[in-house]
Amino acid sequence: MAAVRILVASRLAAASAFAPLPGRLRLLSPDGQMPPSRSALHGSAPRPGAKVAVVLSGCGVYDGTEIHEASAILVHLSRGGAEVQIFAPDIPQMHVIDHTKGQPSESETRNVLAESARIARGKITDLAKLHAANHDAAIFPGGFGAAKNLSTFAVDGKDCQVNRDIARVLTEFHQAGKPIGLCCIAPVLAAKVLRGVEVTVGHEQEEGGKWPYAGTAEAIKALGAKHCVKGVAEAHVDQKNKVVTTPAFMCETALHHIHDGIGAMVKKVLELTRK
Repeated sequence: MAAVRILVASRLAAASAFAPLPGRLRLLSPDGQMPPSRSALHGSAPRPGAKVAVVLSGCGVYDGTEIHEASAILVHLSRGGAEVQIFAPDIPQMHVIDHTKGQPSESETRNVLAESARIARGKITDLAKLHAANHDAAIFPGGFGAAKNLSTFAVDGKDCQVNRDIARVLTEFHQAGKPIGLCCIAPVLAAKVLRGVEVTVGHEQEEGGKWPYAGTAEAIKALGAKHCVKGVAEAHVDQKNKVVTTPAFMCETALHHIHDGIGAMVKKVLELTRK
């Protein structure tokens, strides 16, 4: 019992070094500073996360944002501690696709902002209000909406035009030296607006259907950008322009590989916000 009392007394004495004694001032360290608290010894104070703008183009792979890509981006940003605000342009969709048939719904019209609000759970802002000064990075999911609603790439290829606000946002972030992330077909937006940028949409050959949109790489080159071959779980970082891209659904593969590639892209974007 004597040994137990000695052990308990020694541990209480050690603990008292970290706690102020009742009715007494906490002792100063030799340099005259207050000693660190126990919480300071076991971890640093939380830092505010990067403020990231996510730009959507509708809701649904064939006429808007690819929902799995948007969700993966939001999950990885959440895990990375980012503060996210979601934007979309307040414009009509190019057209509406019946996703059960893969065919246009001729009599139907939809609004890009209203459709994107479905993914954002209603918390969405008009793209016209997005300014680089208020955010640390911008990320663009893919889906055909990037090629149909944010640009005319789906119709015009290398001769496409980019939505005015999309071009403005890309230019603002680029000129401010703030990182931009894009996945799937969305890198064509950067290729058109940011001349000479390096991006990836995956491989440059179809490889038996594994890369069904491989021809996009040639269009990117025709736009004056450099295409870099990457696997679906990889991200390419253009260090000079702070543009990060990953193939995502440009590849026919298991969903978790696409999720991993998007994770690599988000991680690099967040790293660049700290440089």
